Amino acid sequence: MLNTNDKCLNPSQLRELKRFGDRISKFGANFVVYEAYGELVLTCEGGRFESDLEQLKNDALCVMSTAENAYDSDTSKHGTVYTKRDTLLSAVLKTAPAAGRQAEPIGAVLVDLGDTLSCPEPNGPYGEDNMIPVQAKSEYLKEILELLTENFQSTVEAEDQIQMVSTELARVYEELVLLHKLSTNMKVTESDANFLQMGCDSLTDIVLVEGIAVLLEKAIDGEKRLAVVAGSGLIDIDERMASILHSRLTDEVNDGKEALLDSEVDSPFKYDWPENIRNIIAVPLFGKEKADSHFAQRTKNGSFIIGLMVAINRIDKQDFDSTDVKLFNSMVSGCAVFVENGRLFNDLKELFIGSLKALTNSIDAKDAYTRGHSERVAFISRWIAEKLAEKEPLEEERIHKIYLAGLLHDIGKIGIAESTLRKTGRLTEEERDCINKHPSIGAGILRGIKQMRDIVPGVSCHHERIDGKGYPNGLTGDQIPLTGRIVGLADSFDAMTSKRTYRDAMSVEEALAEVEKKLGTQFDEKIGRVFLESDVYQLWDIIQRGFGETYENNNFSEYGTAAVGTLIR
Repeated sequence: MLNTNDKCLNPSQLRELKRFGDRISKFGANFVVYEAYGELVLTCEGGRFESDLEQLKNDALCVMSTAENAYDSDTSKHGTVYTKRDTLLSAVLKTAPAAGRQAEPIGAVLVDLGDTLSCPEPNGPYGEDNMIPVQAKSEYLKEILELLTENFQSTVEAEDQIQMVSTELARVYEELVLLHKLSTNMKVTESDANFLQMGCDSLTDIVLVEGIAVLLEKAIDGEKRLAVVAGSGLIDIDERMASILHSRLTDEVNDGKEALLDSEVDSPFKYDWPENIRNIIAVPLFGKEKADSHFAQRTKNGSFIIGLMVAINRIDKQDFDSTDVKLFNSMVSGCAVFVENGRLFNDLKELFIGSLKALTNSIDAKDAYTRGHSERVAFISRWIAEKLAEKEPLEEERIHKIYLAGLLHDIGKIGIAESTLRKTGRLTEEERDCINKHPSIGAGILRGIKQMRDIVPGVSCHHERIDGKGYPNGLTGDQIPLTGRIVGLADSFDAMTSKRTYRDAMSVEEALAEVEKKLGTQFDEKIGRVFLESDVYQLWDIIQRGFGETYENNNFSEYGTAAVGTLIR
């Protein structure tokens, strides 16, 4: 293919010129080719004389200069043969014309006829010595040379078109690969940050830039701000710069633009930018309006800009162009869909966990002394599961489901009369049997929900005992599922440390002593040891504060929504 940047002839073009030169040399003439900067790249000698290559170089540079500066004259036409002197024919080889620029010389071909202007021609029509007259040979070679340059130009233009089509196909292929990668990774359980970082990394594999970032609205210190959530390279965006980018991008979109593009390549910057920015592109992430958003204002086309992708300083070319705009917009369209789907999924999770907590709170509310019991058991169950995971493999998804089993462990009490649950005196055998059915009732309720089936063992077995004296099925040891053993311990610890109508609450020390005492009988030895060896006083402090603070990077308020995500993914 033609390298128009270096203005040089490619190997295939040189091969064609060599074949032509070999034919010219049969007429006794010398055929010479120079590139645009005067470098000799091909000679085909006729064998009758030696050409003055230095003089021919000057002739080549002169004819290329004449052609370059004479676009409006007939001499600029492709196929024109210049005759500087009677013994020299020359023609210029040019690039294909493109939008906004003329064809440019990339070389010159010269045919040196020498001082003796005739050569043998077997069976020729020109006299007894069969010699071609000078004028006839010159005119003949001139016509051949004109055909050469015309054919060369047609080939160059065809190659240029092929190059353009190939470039466009490559761009479309890259865009399809990029969109395919986005779609295959578009899982609602993936975090915004991870997905958007993958998008930035994938885009910069195609578009070389100094820096790229994605900005979304985030709650920081209780305040909504536009902040960087993904990116790479040398790009620094503080709160002020984020606000400026959003404002300027909104203005561009309202003016009918697809993106904010700014550089000083063809004209001065439209906006003032930091000194390190040579060129910049910003494209909007469109989404639905959020009532609590500070930035998602309606644009003239009715859309809301919920974020943006920005990149600075194109590395392999002077500026971002329309092709980059299309690629960036394809990327952010996929990102916007993912972000919106993620928000909808989070809303769904929050609705689900809110409904579950409302249900369990309504059950706890049947007995004033057990208010908040289900949420505490869920938290303690997760605490034990996380500590166990430090000693043996336990998947995060399993931990989430243990939390939910703790939250729903008493759901079967919905079928128990309040008078029985609130009774202060000794229960009758019939009342005891009724209460002992709540694990089975709860399991029956959840078993009908496909997504809840992994929760059922924890609900049905949380009153089973290691020694087989528990209920409803009298299971022993490892017959009791791990979730049931964990929730059973969590349930008992919270019951011991909570006030009941028939007794006062135990202290933490007393409750721990009771757990220690019943290891191997009521409680699983391994799980009980994991619990006793953990910082139970920190656990107690978290519970007393109502899970309102964060410890060791754990956000307790998000436990429920994260756990629900394992059920509805």
